[in-house]
Amino acid sequence: MRKQRSDGQETRQNLLVAAGKIFANKGFREATIAEICQQAGANTAAISYHFGSKEALYVESWRYAFTQSLSLYPPDGGISAQAPVAERLRGRILSIMRRIVDPQSHDFDIFHKELASPTGLLTKAIQESAEPIFKGLTLLVGELLDKDYQEYEVRLCAMSIRAQCFGPLLHARRRKTAQGIPITDLEPLLEDVEQLADHVTRFSLAGIRALRDRQTQQLKNGN
Repeated sequence: MRKQRSDGQETRQNLLVAAGKIFANKGFREATIAEICQQAGANTAAISYHFGSKEALYVESWRYAFTQSLSLYPPDGGISAQAPVAERLRGRILSIMRRIVDPQSHDFDIFHKELASPTGLLTKAIQESAEPIFKGLTLLVGELLDKDYQEYEVRLCAMSIRAQCFGPLLHARRRKTAQGIPITDLEPLLEDVEQLADHVTRFSLAGIRALRDRQTQQLKNGN
């Protein structure tokens, strides 16, 4: 019985890995159960046994790819919680960027296929998975801003930082994929995520300081 359970878990994981790659390459509608099972070395009945349906496999394969990506690149960037806030901010920015440029981060490619041909199946999974990461970023921004700032203003700053991380790298990843060029063949500037992370960190810190200084001046002026 132990061997059967072990074999079952191995089959399930093989299906998740194979499905992640195929969904990332073809999207939900173009991917087939037969192709996924062939790549996973599993019988087609294994999909129903382990997941119940192609739709459930789609969601779980995205979750698996996302979890694997985070295991390689933790949201805090491996920076200690006792480190200065600016250093912790850079760690989070660098973590996002490293996930994006890693060609094995299939969760991004699945998501983009979903955007191109929506099924609505991933909405809940993405929200549940991404919100804790965004919350961690907003907490750092809250440390940097004055306590008088409203929550929505803190979230706007966090959204701006996140957009700087995703914008150029995701654009390059999508363009290379659309052209059939390997994801690893990114422009030199975009490959140097350390340099880009430094820039986004400096730019974001300067913007937050400007907002904080303006708030301080307005309070002094009695506005």
